[in-house]
Amino acid sequence: MSTPQPESELDSLANLEERVRRAVELVASLKVERDAALSELADARAALSELAPAKKAAAEAQQLREEIGGLRAERKQVRVRIEKLLGQMDLLSGQ
Repeated sequence: MSTPQPESELDSLANLEERVRRAVELVASLKVERDAALSELADARAALSELAPAKKAAAEAQQLREEIGGLRAERKQVRVRIEKLLGQMDLLSGQ
């Protein structure tokens, strides 16, 4: 025959049940947060991979700007040398 359980044991059992219920709710909530964080991470990785070509294009654009600057400087030097040669030719033809 079972003996009736004292009131304090029933309260302890109810307390334990409540703590287990809260733990289960917390685990469920944390799973939802984890899933949201994983989704956000996937989105961030996708956005980052989309930025890689843009970063490469920006680097290429900078390289092309530098190359254009160098070609302009070279063109200016060639123009100055040709003008000097033309000036010397004018002196020769004028004599």
